[in-house]
Amino acid sequence: MAENTNRHPKSPPWRTLHGRRRGRHLRDNQRVWLNEDLQALSPGSVTWDENPDRTPLDPGALFGGKPVWLEIGFGGGEHMVHQAARAPDVGIIGCEPYIKGVAMLLGKLRRMRLDNVRIHPGDVRDLFDLLPDASVSRAFLLYPDPWPKTRHHRRRFVTPDYLEPLARVLKPGAVFRVATDIPDYVRQTLQEVPAHGFEWLAESAQDWRDPWADWPSTRYEQKALRAGRVPHYLTFRKC
Repeated sequence: MAENTNRHPKSPPWRTLHGRRRGRHLRDNQRVWLNEDLQALSPGSVTWDENPDRTPLDPGALFGGKPVWLEIGFGGGEHMVHQAARAPDVGIIGCEPYIKGVAMLLGKLRRMRLDNVRIHPGDVRDLFDLLPDASVSRAFLLYPDPWPKTRHHRRRFVTPDYLEPLARVLKPGAVFRVATDIPDYVRQTLQEVPAHGFEWLAESAQDWRDPWADWPSTRYEQKALRAGRVPHYLTFRKC
């Protein structure tokens, strides 16, 4: 049988990470940021090579007991940096397998000198393995990869493989925000997320048409608007 070259080398053999890890050539300064800053911002030993026994993390200890938020797929880090700057009383863990995006976030963190951020440059499911039950106070899924082909819908985040562990690590009453400009992703989100222990908080159309009060428009959103697509802002609460 041919080797599955799409599997991240530091993930277990049954877990495939779909999507890009490498992309355009990294600039020299981005390589410096990755070499000098990334390790110090790790939430701990997350990968299977580093932590084969899957020893749990203590997310509260990372930030001195502050509430912990989680951003899943932070892209270039615009939203994550914005939230970390406006909410210094929380700690934010971001997961992003695309190394170019990780480098972009590191550059922003250098400029803004934020200390309430940690970064896992890989599959969020590996982090879910190690987070205790009810340890995360808020989660964000913002413009995730839409996987538009029907045969690829099972790769979307809003599937049991991701939603079950997310529901486990979120505290009761925790908010889960989803932003997407893809109508079928909205459909699947509204079908799957409530089925995994969440309540959709919309009371009127404005609740999903208007962005959140603390929302910074990201480059992904601007691209969607230029293309004439309509963003949706879905807010759920963990039951």
